[in-house]
Amino acid sequence: MTWLNRQNDKEIEPSTCRQRVQNCLNQIHSCSDLNAFRCVFEDALERAEEIDQKITQGTAGKLAGMVTAIKDNIVMVNSVSTAGSRILQNYSSPYEATVVTRMLNEDAVIIGKTNMDEFGMGSSTENSAYGPVKNSVHPDYIPGGSSGGSAVAVAADMADTALGSDTGGSVRQPAALTGVVGLRPTYGTVSRYGLIAFASSLDQIGCLSKNVPDAAILLQVIAGYDDRDSTSASLPVPDYSSELERDVKGLRIGIPDEYFGEGLDDEVHQMVQKAIDRFKEEGASVQRVKLPHTDYGIATYYLLCTAEASSNLARYDGVRYGLRKGGKDGLREMYEKTRSEGFGDEVKRRIMLGTYVLSAGYYDAYYRKAQKVRTLIRSDYEKAFSKCDVIAGPATPTTAFKLGEKINDPMSMYLSDIYTVSGPLAGVPAISIPVGKDAKGLPIGIQLTGKAFQESELLGTAHWLEKAVN
Repeated sequence: MTWLNRQNDKEIEPSTCRQRVQNCLNQIHSCSDLNAFRCVFEDALERAEEIDQKITQGTAGKLAGMVTAIKDNIVMVNSVSTAGSRILQNYSSPYEATVVTRMLNEDAVIIGKTNMDEFGMGSSTENSAYGPVKNSVHPDYIPGGSSGGSAVAVAADMADTALGSDTGGSVRQPAALTGVVGLRPTYGTVSRYGLIAFASSLDQIGCLSKNVPDAAILLQVIAGYDDRDSTSASLPVPDYSSELERDVKGLRIGIPDEYFGEGLDDEVHQMVQKAIDRFKEEGASVQRVKLPHTDYGIATYYLLCTAEASSNLARYDGVRYGLRKGGKDGLREMYEKTRSEGFGDEVKRRIMLGTYVLSAGYYDAYYRKAQKVRTLIRSDYEKAFSKCDVIAGPATPTTAFKLGEKINDPMSMYLSDIYTVSGPLAGVPAISIPVGKDAKGLPIGIQLTGKAFQESELLGTAHWLEKAVN
């Protein structure tokens, strides 16, 4: 059965793929002030008509009828892929990301590329060279980052689902702040081939959707081994959709003490606690667990990700592709002008920090030590999961803050990711689902973290909670 057939079974008025695409295009144009999209594919209507014919003939793929958006650091042929940066403003990829190919093969309709923090470096989508994205719930507030455009596209009905990338929380955090579902799979579950790199040992493509079942079917399509990505896991892909319905009675839910201390907003705490109480009411075992190195997560993450960014972004030098400035006075002058004009402030900040921690005399003191702490963080999760099946806690310490409020305070901005950075360091999957709103009407999300490659259990637990709180 196709995705559209499932929707038509649930909806009072059945729709066609073309109708869904037209509705999304209308919404994109009417919400253009949110700046969620970098480019929109108007020819999506033609593809929708072709898919409607395939549905009628019974030959359509699993995602037929699903309108999806792609973060602008996931490359597509015949489309500009900027990664939110001026240095790639005219870059058109000669190849296509594996996830894009797999979605198109299952008849998804890709409606456009979404705005993002430059190279994925940000927690508010204010660092894009093409202007900030605004939260569709309240346009004076940030949508989270760096996949803010993808999150807003889903939240504002401009797409049914979207792909983002999550390095330290860039899918889960904007999902929580815009009131949608955001899934980061286990590192290696989804191929990174065609994802413009930020920090290669942390980057992972994830799903944003209106509900958990949509995230499940999207993950099922994009997951799986890819011989073009040596870090992709050679494991069978479960049928995530068929394993969603489950009872939580007897499930062991771990609550980290470290996630409920200083810095957590009272309203966020209350909503997350209410959701946890629902597990108790249905017979799940809720118990305290320890993640003792949580306080070192931010420092460890920003040492490792900036070091990898320094290495990955060295390729943008004005020689091979992308922006080129200067050159009259030699190669060094061209490098300096290209990189100083092509990169934004946050990217420059992280490149400089990463170059510093990798330099002679500082490598052992910072980079090597951060790698050791990463091992300790991974060990924390292994010990916690010996006592529980799923870890629950807040996705963010606060609800969305106002545009411009933290843009000049990097440390305060970095702390927005305090609950999301440790999972990627450990390589485990996590999902954010909405559980309520604060007094201003801004969304609140709960984060559920699962064991490595146990997305079926994580998605089933999230789906149960989604139904329980809604």
